[in-house]
Amino acid sequence: MTVLVLDNPELIAKAAVTAGFSPIPATGEAKRPHRMKFHYGFNKHSLDKADQVILEQHATYLRQNPGVGVCIHGHADNFGAEAYNQFLSRLRANAVARQLLQAGVSESQVQMTGWGSKRPLATLDDHAANRRVELEYLTQDVAQALQG
Repeated sequence: MTVLVLDNPELIAKAAVTAGFSPIPATGEAKRPHRMKFHYGFNKHSLDKADQVILEQHATYLRQNPGVGVCIHGHADNFGAEAYNQFLSRLRANAVARQLLQAGVSESQVQMTGWGSKRPLATLDDHAANRRVELEYLTQDVAQALQG
């Protein structure tokens, strides 16, 4: 399977409108934070204070836009056994989800996926770039379809 990652909100919005999706009107003043990737130290699964502040901005956006969901993708570098990397990536995604839920985001808006080291962002030698969590915003219709 090929995955195309676009980190250009305007391009994504234009493509969605062209495909027939209706834009979701913002119900509050909060705009979706642009930063969608959070990186970790070796063998760590907790975010530092600066990252937590940005994650709180995501929580505010999600609370004010209940028709929007988020899929949290946890990743690990390729050090160690893949089973452990899978576990660590789930810990990272779970920690982000827990913080969003504690900030008042509805459980129905949050999904998680742990990829282990299977989807590197950079070369395999760039371990720091591959230790990350990525947030992917979805409409509720798409989120429900993915769940099942």
